[in-house]
Amino acid sequence: MSLLKSIATVSGGTAISRVVGFIRDILIARFLGASMAADAFFVALRFPNLFRSLFAEGTLNVAFVPLFTGELHKGKKDALNFAKAVFSFLFYVLLIFVVVMEILMPALMFLFAPGFDEVLGKLELTTTLSRITFPFLMFVSLVSLLAGVLNSVGKFWAAAFTPTILNLCMIGALLGFTPFLSGDSAPAYALAWGVTGAGIVELLFLGWHIKKAGYLFGLMNPITALFHMTKEVKTLLKKMAPGVLGSGVYQINLFLDTLFVSLVGAGAMSWLNYAQHLFQLPIGIIGVAIGTALLPVLSHHIKAGEKEQANTQLNRGLELSIAMSGASMIGLIVLAEPIIRTLFEHGMFNATDTTNTANALVVFAIGLPAYMMTKALSPFFYARGDTTTPVKIAIVGVILNAILALTLMQFWGYIGIALATGLTTWINAGQYWFRLRHNKEFSLDHLFKYRFIRIIISCLLMAAVLIAGRWALQFIPGTDGKIWQILTLTILVGIGGTTFFFALLTTKAFSVKQIVAFMHKPGRKHA
Repeated sequence: MSLLKSIATVSGGTAISRVVGFIRDILIARFLGASMAADAFFVALRFPNLFRSLFAEGTLNVAFVPLFTGELHKGKKDALNFAKAVFSFLFYVLLIFVVVMEILMPALMFLFAPGFDEVLGKLELTTTLSRITFPFLMFVSLVSLLAGVLNSVGKFWAAAFTPTILNLCMIGALLGFTPFLSGDSAPAYALAWGVTGAGIVELLFLGWHIKKAGYLFGLMNPITALFHMTKEVKTLLKKMAPGVLGSGVYQINLFLDTLFVSLVGAGAMSWLNYAQHLFQLPIGIIGVAIGTALLPVLSHHIKAGEKEQANTQLNRGLELSIAMSGASMIGLIVLAEPIIRTLFEHGMFNATDTTNTANALVVFAIGLPAYMMTKALSPFFYARGDTTTPVKIAIVGVILNAILALTLMQFWGYIGIALATGLTTWINAGQYWFRLRHNKEFSLDHLFKYRFIRIIISCLLMAAVLIAGRWALQFIPGTDGKIWQILTLTILVGIGGTTFFFALLTTKAFSVKQIVAFMHKPGRKHA
């Protein structure tokens, strides 16, 4: 499967998830708005994610995939034994970790969101919801490991679809359980149970796909898994060690962000979360897909000593991330207010919430290209077994983010925290770029340079058309209704996307023939 086809497969599954996620967010906004219960639920959802990059798709997975790929070269039996040992070790460690965290939850919530203690009952609600959602960490981490197995054997769709299961379960719980619960916080309780239930469903779903692919493995007993580890598992843990430090640094960053936001005031946590969900749409569809598809591809090329092919694939991934992130950034900045108003302004979500959320979205969007470039550049380090460099980059980024957030929030409140995140993302991308160039491990090829200029021109044309479109549509009378809002947003998105696509073709950044050629398997000749 070609790189672009792998990216398209991951993007397709993720796109479904994001669309369903939009429906989920619309319903959450209708039921909870930016209320106390909304703030509490968003923190409860964020808390298990605080550890997710350590146990799930972060540190563990980027170390696991290259090693599992190496075991596959030895034979399927060796690969399955390795996967079984890692899965068993992860299962028992997570089980113990979850139990301990459940016991300590009240104290942890006070440290995580101290500002909530100033509102009567808010911290207690957050603690209860966090106890309900925290087991999700265990399930999603095991799901991520199974996803790594499937991705390593070239099967990307099932893993990309699992976030859709989470969104569907949350929607089902919100609509199905809320009527049977009492109080203003009923929707928040329903959502929390939906999160944990989703983790169980995801694990069963990927387990079935693992069996279907012929890579099913069992669970070892706890004594063997924890105290009699194989040489391969010990190697994995050693590979993870620098990543654990880096992930720990990242978690400090997330912890400080949550702490700072809790101190800003009521509603800030909700405004930032609604904005982040929209900001993460292109990241989830394109950015994560690029990183997910690049890691096994680069791992294969590097292990085979094919440096030139690895360099070429990284160039293609980088130019695609720049093209998609540039267009997405412009769309989110120019259309922030109509997007938020159309999607969320109903029920408990009012006009003030729209303005505050749109402002946050504009600031987040500034860092989008840098975030996408990081997703394209970082797999190169992991593919060659270098987990130390990302740690060093993460340490610098976290320190700067904490300083910037603490400083900027004094002037702009929650917007200052969002701005700190965007600036830090650019600094991190710059660090990755500098290290690759300084060590002469990566070089931009002629095709990238040719396309880059034309991508920028296409983005500028798209921005001009969108700004002109918004200006012209405001003079049409009788345009205050929800139907008109939806129609206007649809028109603007359609015009913007069409402009960008034809600008890419007109400037010859890409051609239809090239896109079709990319979709074929490597090695096949094209006229």
